[in-house]
Amino acid sequence: MNVLAPSLLGADFKNLERDIKTVEAAGAGYLHLDVMDGAFVPSISFGMPVIASLRSCTRMVFDVHMMVEEPVRYVDHVRAAGADLICIHAEACRHLDSAIAKIHETGARAGVALNPATPVSAVDLLLPVVDMVLVMSVNPGFGGQKFIPYTLDKIRELRKRIQDLGLHTDIQVDGGVTLDNVEELLKAGANIIVAGSSVFRGDPGENTRKFLEIMKGPQVTGRELL
Repeated sequence: MNVLAPSLLGADFKNLERDIKTVEAAGAGYLHLDVMDGAFVPSISFGMPVIASLRSCTRMVFDVHMMVEEPVRYVDHVRAAGADLICIHAEACRHLDSAIAKIHETGARAGVALNPATPVSAVDLLLPVVDMVLVMSVNPGFGGQKFIPYTLDKIRELRKRIQDLGLHTDIQVDGGVTLDNVEELLKAGANIIVAGSSVFRGDPGENTRKFLEIMKGPQVTGRELL
């Protein structure tokens, strides 16, 4: 199933609840929340207090992307704040398998993110135990970047490995996603689409509907997706 995950970084921070409710009403299923620490990536974004404060205003799946060093330190707190899916970077973990197990112990779904230059083989041994792999199509840390074309090949390679193993692991793509390239990403094998400025610039509701029209397929919202 194809799912649109608008990225909160692209929203109007003066009116977060309004923007979240707008994309939810338009049919988006996930809300993508980027937690940045200023160490693993240059930027600092927001953390658990913001996630917790937003949890009561929507039933959307909270897809928390942890762009922090040794994210296992924060898994319990992020889950308690309202995360449904916690995605950690392969490059940021000393013991990636233990970190994934920790996420599952909290009852959350576990995802692993790969930076553009990190090969798909980095998660080969973990594909049977993760719920999602996030292919970063820009170098993480800033919104509004241009899509890196070679990441399409990574998506294709990853989808083939998942199919060869007989798995149904989700593939998420994040970075430089627009209405012009989303169809190509879906054809390559991605099924969870993260978009920030392409959704929230202009009319978020109308932009969401345009994305979903291209993505088509049955759309469900909120915790029904879990």
